[in-house]
Amino acid sequence: MSKLGVAVIGVGFWGKNHVRVFSELAETELLAVCDANEERAKSIGEKYGVEAYSDSKELLKRKDIEAVSICTWTTTHAVEAMRALKAGKHTFVEKPLASTIKEARRIVDFARQRRKLLAVGFIERFNPSVQRAKKLLSKGEIGELVSATAKRVSQWPERIGDVGVVKDYAIHEIDIMRKIFEDDPIAVYAKVGSLKHVKYEDYAQIMLTFRHGKTAFIEANWLTPYKIRKLSLTGSDAIMELDYLTQEIIVETSKRTTKPRYEWREPLKLELQHFARKMLKNEEPEVTGVDGLKALIIAEAAIESSKSDHSIRLNFDKLS
Repeated sequence: MSKLGVAVIGVGFWGKNHVRVFSELAETELLAVCDANEERAKSIGEKYGVEAYSDSKELLKRKDIEAVSICTWTTTHAVEAMRALKAGKHTFVEKPLASTIKEARRIVDFARQRRKLLAVGFIERFNPSVQRAKKLLSKGEIGELVSATAKRVSQWPERIGDVGVVKDYAIHEIDIMRKIFEDDPIAVYAKVGSLKHVKYEDYAQIMLTFRHGKTAFIEANWLTPYKIRKLSLTGSDAIMELDYLTQEIIVETSKRTTKPRYEWREPLKLELQHFARKMLKNEEPEVTGVDGLKALIIAEAAIESSKSDHSIRLNFDKLS
């Protein structure tokens, strides 16, 4: 089986997990790593027996590297993604796609121009519990989906320093709501604020309005002393609850409660395996650059809504 030659740019808190997974997948050959911290890059490179770089421009000169994964700080995503695309590499960018909508649009447009595949790292799309929930929804297990509520909270992750909780945490749930409802929201209303962090917001409550009166509610913060990652789906006939962490699903009707058992599987491995397989076939990935752009547009609208204390209307007609 042919393998995809890959490299990881940014091998800190999360990037080192990309390195591990790419080294384990049958579909990929890990060829190099890069980090602005030269000692960190060398340490990871030695651990996995690959060449280490402190400058991505040098790494991207290599012809054997076909695809790169970008796990740097959000404020550098645009620069690194454009470098990779200009070098002719298929590109995976961890969420958010960029720090601003303008940057994200530029990345998406440039990938199209260069006919290179662009994927965005929304890991929960590949969480087995979400995929099972989608299948149950399609089978009508809870009737017609009416509303959804998501909770993503924990203490402040020290790895974050360049975006707030909306673009780091809530954006996961924004993407999941688009996937669950199979539609784009038409409006967003939000309240965000900061209790412990000066530069960025550390809590947010977001309501997304979809067509036909359907709604989604998202709570995200860096304040709760323990980690919660849950999604609740209310249907016309039943309620479905899932835990992203344990991957457990519970379906409750008026007559019974069911809790099927499944084997736990690592979402990141499923996500990067999907990316590799799509790149090898030169096919669009599950989460495209447009998906990343739309999620960022909604996230920025949520922040704007809180500042203006008004609902913000959304229109994605010009995006495909």
